[in-house]
Order: sequence, then C-alpha cells, then structure tokens
Amino acid sequence: MKLAEAGELFLLEKIRRKFNRKFSDVVCGIGDDAAVVRVLRKNMLLTTDMMVEGVHFDLKWTTPFQLGFKLISVNISDIYAMGGRPRFVLINFAAPGDAGTDMFKRVFDGIERAARTYDVAVIGGDVSSAGNVVLSASMVGYASVILTRGGARNGDCIYVSGALGEAACGLELMKRLGKPVEIEKGRRADFGLEWRDVSPLISRHLMPLATNPEKFARRATAMMDISDGLLIDLSRLCRESGVGAVIDLQRIPISGELRRAAAHLKLSPLDMAMGGGEDYRLLFTAPEDAGVGAYCIGRIGGRGLRAVNEAGRVHKLAVKGYQHFASV
Repeated sequence: MKLAEAGELFLLEKIRRKFNRKFSDVVCGIGDDAAVVRVLRKNMLLTTDMMVEGVHFDLKWTTPFQLGFKLISVNISDIYAMGGRPRFVLINFAAPGDAGTDMFKRVFDGIERAARTYDVAVIGGDVSSAGNVVLSASMVGYASVILTRGGARNGDCIYVSGALGEAACGLELMKRLGKPVEIEKGRRADFGLEWRDVSPLISRHLMPLATNPEKFARRATAMMDISDGLLIDLSRLCRESGVGAVIDLQRIPISGELRRAAAHLKLSPLDMAMGGGEDYRLLFTAPEDAGVGAYCIGRIGGRGLRAVNEAGRVHKLAVKGYQHFASV
C-alpha cells in the first residue's frame, strides 16, 4: 500500500499502536494535540509541527515573515488546545543553499514577533540544507489541569471559540491574487472587494492568532484546535471520546466578511466553515449551562456525525477535511 492510499490517519494509528508501551511519567502520549509528561510534580506539555514548502505554504503568496509567525502560532495552538500555557520553543530551519540570507532573516523576524506576542522563549534548534524550505518547531508548555480529546460526554454541548472558514477563504483569495501581500507592514492589495472584508480572511490564513483557552478550560470536558477542518477534527474528538455528535448547521458561526467574499468567489461559505482548515479556533465540549462565552453548534450523543438542517431534518455527515497523503 502506498502512503497516498493509506492516508495520514491510518499512518498515525500505526505509529500509535507501535509505541503504546506505558510509562509512569507519561500522562498523555500519542493521539492528542500535545503529549503530557510528569516532571517534578508538574504537567509538561510537548508538541511539534512541521511546515513544508509546497505542502503547507507557497512562497508565491506567502512572505518569509508570515511563514515564521505562523510556525509559532500553529504550535502555540496545540499547547492551548490542551489547556496549557506555552513557554519554550526549539526551531529547525532547512532551505536550498541558493536561498537568500534575507529570506532567512525575515523568517526569524516573524518568529521573533510571534515569540513576543505569545511571550515564549526561543531556546535553540537546528539549521540544515534541503531541496525545499522546511520549518519545524517543538513547543514546551505547562498545565495544572489537562484537557484531552477523550473527555466528551453524552449530553455535552459542542462549542467553537470563533467564526470558521476564514482561513480557507483567505487561502483561496491569496491563490487567486498569486503574489505576497506584506500585511505585517500594513500593505494592501486589490482583491476586488472592500479591504475591511479581505483583511481578516487573509490574516487568518497568513498570520493566524491562536486562541487562548483561559475562558473555556475550567468548564470544558474535551478540547482540541481546529487545524484540518471542523468535521474531521470533530470526528477525531468523538473517536477519542467514544461518542457521536449532532451539529446544527444554522449555528455554525460564519462571519459577514466570509459571506461577502464567498459570494464574490462563487463558493459556499458553509462548505469552507465545515471543511476548511487552519482556523486554529478551539473546538470543545462542555455542559449546556457552562456559560463559556463561545458558540454552541450542537450536542454530543448517538453514533457518528450527523447534522440538523434548516428544515429540522437530521442526516449523516461525510467527514471532510485535510489529511496528508490523502484528502477526505
């Protein structure tokens, strides 16, 4: 079987089964947004993410600064998704030998900006040559109470922390523009739309801000971030919790900016909200009366993923989202 036939989820499950040996100081191993180990009576969170040119980003419409900033944000999001506080980060950088030193500098300028934004310390890493630009970060954080994907209970409400689909729409806008926009310098470009509609969408794709879980963590029963799309990520949470879910399609939070841009692009805002990735909002479950100040989009219960449409009819949902080696 080829990797493209297997898909990312199959490969991750293979890895998980191979390294399932139990250790007394490993609180949470493979299968969540971050691993948790017990060190000196504290819960230490560890996560890592990689960004590969041609897979995660395209320098035709992404500046090196934006790339560096996003690298930190996506790793911060994994720590936040476990209810943690990020603290330290290690950076790995690889690029072709003919890449310019200015590109290198600008990547690390973006990393520095993000590190200051989230108050984390860059403490080391590695530099290497490669055929394409490849970045990775390993983030370390701490948490007093750990939130995993496995705590959702029947009857819990399903919440998201903010509007969905904006990063997917921002990516589509950047693809059609086909050139970088230095939003980090206050630059603009003509997308055929009002800038106030374009700006939050391309910012969510190019330089996303991870969602701090402080408002939700105390009442949440399970939590993860939305990196690959609402449906595929919700399916992962349900699988780890051994539950099903029903989503109310009318409750999916979709911003006015996304609706206007999607109309201009002749795309479905709901499809982008359900299947688009990289929003880095928090997806979590909590009791109905939790008062968490987030968007309730459904309820935990039954089997599989189902949706209620505007006519009140319930139907099964096909899991849509991004997987490496294969899309679903």
